Amino acid sequence: MGHDSRIADIEEDKTDRQFVNALARGLELLRCFQPGRSYLTNADLARETGFPKPTVSRLTYTLKKLGYLDYSQEMGKYMLAPSVLSLGYATLANLDIRKLAHVQMQELADYSRVSVAIGVRDHLSMIYVETCRSSARVTLRLDVGSRIPIATTSMGKALICGMPDAERDQVLDEIRMADPENWPRIKKDLESAFRYYGEHGFCIALGEWQPEIRAVGVPLLGVQGERKMAFNCGGPAYLLAHDKLENDLGPRLVELVRSVEKSLGRTWGQADHKEGQ
Repeated sequence: MGHDSRIADIEEDKTDRQFVNALARGLELLRCFQPGRSYLTNADLARETGFPKPTVSRLTYTLKKLGYLDYSQEMGKYMLAPSVLSLGYATLANLDIRKLAHVQMQELADYSRVSVAIGVRDHLSMIYVETCRSSARVTLRLDVGSRIPIATTSMGKALICGMPDAERDQVLDEIRMADPENWPRIKKDLESAFRYYGEHGFCIALGEWQPEIRAVGVPLLGVQGERKMAFNCGGPAYLLAHDKLENDLGPRLVELVRSVEKSLGRTWGQADHKEGQ
C-alpha cells in the first residue's frame, strides 16, 4: 500500500529542476526488496514499479555496479547486497532512542509477557528499529526491519494521531489514494482512533491488521532531531484482553514513552550546550 502513490510522486517531480528522477527511481527499486520478497527479476521490478523494462534493466545494472544489488545467475534474480545493509546499520546506530529506551522496553516486555517495539514511518508503513521480547514461549515474532501498515496497527494509528493537522491530512489522503476500496472502513476506524487517543493518550488495535494480534501504541512527541516514530506493546489476542490493554499496558506504555522523551530532551540539551561553548 502506498507504492503506486510514490511512483506518481516521482513522475510529478519531473518538473522540479532540483529533483534527480533517475536517483528516485533507483531508490524505488531498492524499496521493492522486502521480507518475503528477497529475490526479484527485472520483470518483477518493472511490474511492481510500472517503470519501462529498459529503464529497470539500466537501473539494476547500475545498482549492481555500485554494490547495492547482487545477481544470482542460477535464479536469474537480483537481491540486496551488503552495501545496503551497511546503510541500514549506520542508521540504527545513530538512533539514540534505541539505547535510551531499551531497558524500560525490556522491563515492560517481561511484565506483559509479550513484545515491545519502536517503529519509524516509511511512507505508509512503519518499520521496526528496536524490539524487546519477553521470555514467554509465545510472543509476537517481528524483528528489526519488519514492516507493518500505518493505517491498521496501533503503532501506525498512534503516529498519525500525534502528527500536526497538516501532516495528518496529507497522510490520510495518501492512505485514501493507495486503498480507495477499503478507505471507508479505514477512515471510520481512524476517526475512532483519534477520539480514543484524545481520551486515553494511546491507541488500541484489536485485530484490524491481523485477527490474532492485539496491541497498544503511543507516539513519540515533542522531541526534535529524531524521526517520526512510535512505540507499541502487543502480542497474541488471547493474552491481551481489552481491559488489560486499556487499563494496564496502555498507561504503562505512555509512561515509558514520556520518560524516553524526557531523556532525549536532556541528551540534546547537553549536546547544544557543548556546541555553544
